[in-house]
Amino acid sequence: MALLIAASLFQEGTALSVKLQSTPQATLSPFERLAEPTLPAAPSQADHGAQTYWLLCLACHGDRGQGLTEEFRETYPPEEQYCWERGCHGERPYDFGFKLPMQIPAVVGPEAALGKFTTAARLNAYIMAAMPYWKPGSLTEEEGWLVTAFLLRENGVQFSEELYASNAEEILLSELQLFPTPVPETSSENVTQQTGSINSQWLLALAVVVIIIVVAAASLLRRSIE
Repeated sequence: MALLIAASLFQEGTALSVKLQSTPQATLSPFERLAEPTLPAAPSQADHGAQTYWLLCLACHGDRGQGLTEEFRETYPPEEQYCWERGCHGERPYDFGFKLPMQIPAVVGPEAALGKFTTAARLNAYIMAAMPYWKPGSLTEEEGWLVTAFLLRENGVQFSEELYASNAEEILLSELQLFPTPVPETSSENVTQQTGSINSQWLLALAVVVIIIVVAAASLLRRSIE
């Protein structure tokens, strides 16, 4: 199912550009979401990797790297949306089909599992050995590095030169927080309000203590007079 759709789009040679994390998906049609990314005037390794991802990975891992979610499957024709029916990717696939896992992980975003790979080299080694799912080990060396570079870029990993075996071991993934939780900015107005609130609380507590002392002193004075 997914392979046929991806292949048909490739054969049509569509030139629509789809960025995984830029345009809100609600504004795109299914055709636009499944369209082949176009290359900029001076494409980088990751730009070429976007096209390789689109051709070989998108059908299972999603147009934004979100995995095979229910929302992503809705971009397919209704009769193709449930991938695990018998004859498609279920228990008894067709001759050219293959059994597909019910859960396919995200490869981009906070839920992506890139952090379990210590370096870009090890991520690449996994991709080369285990992907694509229907024919593991079939990627060329160039395709493997293109996909690796693309995934690193989409997950916010910075690297200044093209990835290859000579430098990929130096790019550490396990020590990177790929999508750090943003810290809300604290304005001077908020600081003033917070400080004023704290001061008010201290003044109230001090007033209570003074009242208790005054009441206790008055009680002692009354007893001494009696």
